[in-house]
Amino acid sequence: MELATSLGDPSPGRARDEVAICARAQGALVSGTSFTLVGLNVAPQAGSAAAAGSGGQEGAGMEEVPQDCPGTSSAQAGKGASCQGCPNQRLCASGAGAAPDPAIEEIREKMRTVKHKILVLSGKGGVGKSTFSAHLAYGLAEDESKQIALLDIDICGPSIPKMMGLEGEQVHQSGSGWSPVYVEENLGVMSVGFLLGSPDDAVIWRGPKKNGMIKQFLRDVDWGEIDYLIVDTPPGTSDEHLSIVQYLSAAHIDGAVIITTPQEVSLQDVRKEINFCHKVKLPIIGVVENMSGFICPKCKNESQIFPPTTGGAEVMCQDLKVPLLGKVPLDPQIGKSCDNGQSFLTEVPDSPATLAYRNIIQSKCLKHVNNYLIKNISLWFTVLSYLIS
Repeated sequence: MELATSLGDPSPGRARDEVAICARAQGALVSGTSFTLVGLNVAPQAGSAAAAGSGGQEGAGMEEVPQDCPGTSSAQAGKGASCQGCPNQRLCASGAGAAPDPAIEEIREKMRTVKHKILVLSGKGGVGKSTFSAHLAYGLAEDESKQIALLDIDICGPSIPKMMGLEGEQVHQSGSGWSPVYVEENLGVMSVGFLLGSPDDAVIWRGPKKNGMIKQFLRDVDWGEIDYLIVDTPPGTSDEHLSIVQYLSAAHIDGAVIITTPQEVSLQDVRKEINFCHKVKLPIIGVVENMSGFICPKCKNESQIFPPTTGGAEVMCQDLKVPLLGKVPLDPQIGKSCDNGQSFLTEVPDSPATLAYRNIIQSKCLKHVNNYLIKNISLWFTVLSYLIS
């Protein structure tokens, strides 16, 4: 499958209908100004979505966001001095960019059956974010009374199919939408990796197409009744993060779990990630320090493979007043389990890393979202009692 041609070619005729999110529109979200995300329509063939993808406007290249960008909803949109030279100047001036995206309301309705939505973020790649996402889903799914969904929006680097043992699977379409691929009866997965002809195919997409794909995952997948939707994101703060926050803005996101490693080079990017969450009003459930030392299986002594030169995640969380959910030590078996598409939690149940995962999942991470549910149940009982009386 030639993704560079079948998924990446622009279609100039749709330029007015499907417009790229320029850097200025991204800045509008960060500054609190509403703007519209317009994506391309990628629909699977009946029965299979392996050949998904069609042309769409690829949009202009990104540029530095000017501090005085008026935003698409402003009366000065497309007319101000800072708008000169912007590739979306004509669109903003027409007022079309300020129209609310109808997909946001459609997604809100679709998400009514999803009780909790948790984003897993990281400032830097390679810190174990997808590994944590997979094992958070595995751990939650051990309770057979709960329905769990794992959504992979790392569009250009989808690793979830491999980690969940689902490589080669395809997405199928029914009358009610796209069907997730199931690991177990109560654990469904959706990823762009299921739409590729080969795991080696490169997804050569710019922001607008990524945004369109995320919109379709949220709007068109038939998740059914879900207790927890875990969203595995790419590293950093890019189009995918802006899209998921914008599209779920009306559906309530419980919060984000941010993954880091102990060294300062990783913590620097986590601080940016935390700042991003504050700016877009995304609640932070807490931080997980991954690769936090190595415990020898024989002598039980701990060695710091990645020394926390500035105190690690613990000191950072204290400084920024963000919860530290836990520290997961290194274990070579984690990588082996992910390569084999197996749950490390069940493959190596006695590992210190397994214990750390379970402590995070059972004692802390869920405490936050469960408290939200309990508070709302209490509120409804209070309202109901008032109405009855």
